[in-house]
Amino acid sequence: MGASEQFEKLTQQVQHAERNVKASVSQSKVELTAKVDEARESADEHAAQVRAQAQKASDQAPGHWQEVQSKWEQHVQSVRNRVDERKGELDAKRAESQAERAEDYALAAIDFAAAAIEEAEYAGLDAALARQDADALAGAA
Repeated sequence: MGASEQFEKLTQQVQHAERNVKASVSQSKVELTAKVDEARESADEHAAQVRAQAQKASDQAPGHWQEVQSKWEQHVQSVRNRVDERKGELDAKRAESQAERAEDYALAAIDFAAAAIEEAEYAGLDAALARQDADALAGAA
């Protein structure tokens, strides 16, 4: 699958996520809990796929990307540990504080995703340019 197709898939993913987040304000606690669990499972599966692909391409991919991915996974695990710890806590002040942290985390994750999309755009364009160069050199040989 080429970069253009991957961006189309990413666009669909963003639209799906946007619909789910918008719909969350009108969902019951039971419905929203199920959606949260589903989203977490999906995120875990996608992260495992990304890890597998990164491992497969480790000879070609820069080591820096693997470091970024590793740090991101550590961050996600830390946040998830806090989420798991807060389940069952009913103190209103603590719940408000945790809700604000969760909202801040969501906004930070969106910012991180936006930066990753920009990096992916750069990488896709650079790959297209490298392919043109390689094809031109192959034709000249």
